[in-house]
Amino acid sequence: MGLNETPASDRIHIGIFGKRNAGKSSIINAMTSQDLAIVSDIGGTTTDPVYKSMELLPLGPVVLIDTPGIDDEGPLGSLRVKKSYQVLNKTDIALLVTDQPRLSAQDLALLERIRSKNIPCVIAYNKCDRYPEFSPSGSSEIAVSAQKNIRIRELRELIARQYRAEDEKMRIVADLLHPSDFVVLVVPIDKAAPKGRLILPQQQTIRDVLEADAAAIVVKEYELRQTLSELGKKPRMVITDSQVFAKVSADTPTDILLTSFSILMARYKGVLEQAVAGVTAVDTLKDHDTVLISEGCTHHRQCDDIGTVKLPRWITNHTGKKLQFCFTSGTEFPDDLSPYRLIVHCGGCMQNEREMKYRMRCAKEQHVPMTNYGTLIAYMQGILKRSVEPFPHIAMLLDETEEERP
Repeated sequence: MGLNETPASDRIHIGIFGKRNAGKSSIINAMTSQDLAIVSDIGGTTTDPVYKSMELLPLGPVVLIDTPGIDDEGPLGSLRVKKSYQVLNKTDIALLVTDQPRLSAQDLALLERIRSKNIPCVIAYNKCDRYPEFSPSGSSEIAVSAQKNIRIRELRELIARQYRAEDEKMRIVADLLHPSDFVVLVVPIDKAAPKGRLILPQQQTIRDVLEADAAAIVVKEYELRQTLSELGKKPRMVITDSQVFAKVSADTPTDILLTSFSILMARYKGVLEQAVAGVTAVDTLKDHDTVLISEGCTHHRQCDDIGTVKLPRWITNHTGKKLQFCFTSGTEFPDDLSPYRLIVHCGGCMQNEREMKYRMRCAKEQHVPMTNYGTLIAYMQGILKRSVEPFPHIAMLLDETEEERP
């Protein structure tokens, strides 16, 4: 990903849903004026959700998600339908497509699920040239024809009107900075990242520092102490990769704020409060308990991978218990969380805010504590309180959590 390219996790996610052959793929092609999706008269052409990042005026950067038909049949069809419903967990705006002048029972059931999740929805009655007398009555409904390019521009505008942006979008770190501040970012060279690149949270944080008119100074973990001594000006903050938290904490004077990329990402996604509230559950684990470690992306595993190797080792050493570990990655996230006594999630840089909050909500509703990599690592190393000092509300929550512990 280039530094100027909007990450998929920060794009508006538009999920396109409907029955087979309703014209979902055709509508995507018509809206984008490109042949992005395969179109066929054969039902079930789209067998898995297809993601396409692009610019869609007047919304801007979006991810369009073409989903399998909700009326698919058979064992494989049921799995495809399940995949379609899972897309709702990350959908900011839903587009329900039908090729009839009325909604079927399946369409209505899907619409009910969309509304139960408070997702704004547009209903597109496709192939309207077949029923010219029909006129939709709802304010978020429109009759279109993808094939004949009828009211496609109006459809784009109607979708754009549904988007409810946050009153004030949380920043990664810029709201904690002042112009001319120095921020030191400790970035070990991550073997899991493609050669010549930084991983996404590091890229995003550097960009956010610059947008605050502050200066970003990037160093490796063994360069931090000397860099701080030579700066000539105390930095506002040190931000580190969680894997070297202990060393960076030891090398950073206590009068300088310290946190991690993972903690910043949890705050950015709106889940840091729950991550801090759930972290002390690691101290309640018993022999043979199962811990779920979940990553939002898939990457080539290294021999000392943080998710599958380092974290299990650190958790086992911290607890002294004989634990079992399960792992998920990418879009995988279990519906049933009851087998787990603790869930540890990555920073979630590849998930949009809606999906991260969905996963946290699932854990909360099933009474399973959930935290994230950076929060847990800081806690096990005894530096979590210091790591959340930049966020007074979270620091206060941590104090209350500690007071409630026996």
